[in-house]
Amino acid sequence: MIHNSTLPVMEHFYTLQGEGSHSGRAAYFIRLAGCDVGCVWCDVKESWDISPSQHMRIDALIEAVAQTATDFVVITGGEPTMHDLTALTSALHDAGYEIAIETAGVHSLKGQIDWYCFSPKKFKAPLEEAYTQAQELKVVIAHPSDFEWAEQHAAKVASDCVLYLQTEWEKQERFLPLIIDYIKRNKKWKISLQTHKYMQIP
Repeated sequence: MIHNSTLPVMEHFYTLQGEGSHSGRAAYFIRLAGCDVGCVWCDVKESWDISPSQHMRIDALIEAVAQTATDFVVITGGEPTMHDLTALTSALHDAGYEIAIETAGVHSLKGQIDWYCFSPKKFKAPLEEAYTQAQELKVVIAHPSDFEWAEQHAAKVASDCVLYLQTEWEKQERFLPLIIDYIKRNKKWKISLQTHKYMQIP
C-alpha cells in the first residue's frame, strides 16, 4: 500500500532509545513538529512550531526507516498526538515495525501503537484516556512538589503500568539523589536516566 499523506516532521534519525522501559534499544525516532503543551524546561523547543517545509510524505518516512536494521520506531515530538497518526502507524505496522509513542496525553490518540509512554506535564492537563492507555508512566522531577504530583498520576494508571521518575536534565545534580532516596522508600517506582545524553548521541 502506498501512503501519500504527509506529517510535519522536525527530524527523524536512527539511534538508541535513551530512557524509560526501552532504554538501550536500537530505535528509529520520528519527531513530529508542533506542541501545545509548552514545558518551560523542554530541551527541544524548536519542535513547538510547524513550518510548511517540514511536511514529509509517509511513504518517504517508511523508506528512511527501512534503510536501517531497526524493528522499533518511536514517535515523539513536540506533542505527537496533535496529529492523526493513523496512516503512519498503519504503514509502519504493515512494514513489520513495533511502535512506541511518547506523549503528554493531552489529545486523543489517532492510530494504533504497541507501547504508550505517558509523560504528564503540569503545563496542560492530560485526558482521562491517557491513564487507561498508559503502559509506562514517566514523570519528570524538576521541583520537590513533583514527587507528590507523580503519586497522583500513579494512582490513576493500571496496576501493570511501569512507573518511572526522571530528573530534569539541568537539575540532575540536585534531584538525582532525591529520586534515588525516594525510590528506595517507594519501590513501585523505577528510575529513568537520559542515557543518550551521557552517551552524547541524539
